Amino acid sequence: MCRSKNVKTPKYPSPDSHEDEVARHPAPVQDPGTGQPLFTVFTSTYNRAHTLSRVYDSLCKQTCRDFEWLIVDDGSTDGTRDLVSSWGGSSFPIRYVHQENRGRHVAINQGVASARGQLFLSVDSDDSFSPQALERFKWHWEQIPPHLRSAFVGVTALCADQFGRLVGSKFPRDVIDSDSNEIRYRYGVTGDKWGFQRVEVLRQCPFPEVPDTNYVPAGIVWFAIARSYKTRYVNEVLHTYWQAESRGAQVSTSALSSARAAGHALAHCSILNNDLKWFRYAPLRFLRSGANFSRFSFAARVGILDQRRKLSAAAQIVWAVALPLGYAAAALDRARNPSLRRRRS
Repeated sequence: MCRSKNVKTPKYPSPDSHEDEVARHPAPVQDPGTGQPLFTVFTSTYNRAHTLSRVYDSLCKQTCRDFEWLIVDDGSTDGTRDLVSSWGGSSFPIRYVHQENRGRHVAINQGVASARGQLFLSVDSDDSFSPQALERFKWHWEQIPPHLRSAFVGVTALCADQFGRLVGSKFPRDVIDSDSNEIRYRYGVTGDKWGFQRVEVLRQCPFPEVPDTNYVPAGIVWFAIARSYKTRYVNEVLHTYWQAESRGAQVSTSALSSARAAGHALAHCSILNNDLKWFRYAPLRFLRSGANFSRFSFAARVGILDQRRKLSAAAQIVWAVALPLGYAAAALDRARNPSLRRRRS
């Protein structure tokens, strides 16, 4: 399973967080057997008061009302709390949690621990989605026979940008049961996708909370889950991704710090140690991960010997082949960003 003795498991509520129940009534339609709403719609936010209303407006229009909205504010200073408070008369429950700025991965851990729903649907604070999104997710989930659902973590659909253009590529079939590793490596599906996961699975797979960094890539958790659970993928656009305003996945050298680099290095280390069975389908992807593991490790001030110790025997081979590229990329990073230059004793 996902838990590891090397992962710090969060305990919530944390001492630096505070929850407000913004809209108590009416309560969501609840499963009579569990007393839970079906969906916890989750949004982590940091200084996005100018875009957060897109999520709120999308939720107001939902044809399925079996949900709560849980917002975890990662230390905003732009009036986000006041904005959320102004929605106190909403027709659905809104819960607002404020924490010190610790990173999106910690906010997600907080959200998963606090969720009251059975299914966890994460929505970025600057995006929107169709009025039928929750209803369609519920329908697709219910098409999986009940006796098989324990093998699935959730359902994932397609995204389009604000101009209606598909983000990335479609899945190989209109409905396919697979996992994020196979979808990525074997089928070569690209671009952001959107879906929900079962809360009970996410609680088994918390984000690692790495000391001295407020950034851990989401792929660490999604790929770990993929090693144990299937996802139903559907070629249906349900989500609008506002690309011009969203923070992309590309790493800006000027914004890269040794602390942030540690999160990137951790993600690539996980890929090399756990996913090499897919190497024959996407060898270049794994060589890039080998180069990026060394690149970001150097930026995090981790030397070659310590890098090697973190890798399995098979992963060391890929890393060694890609090491010259990683070293060259790290040198270029240091040339562009003086803060990454390592002091020599």
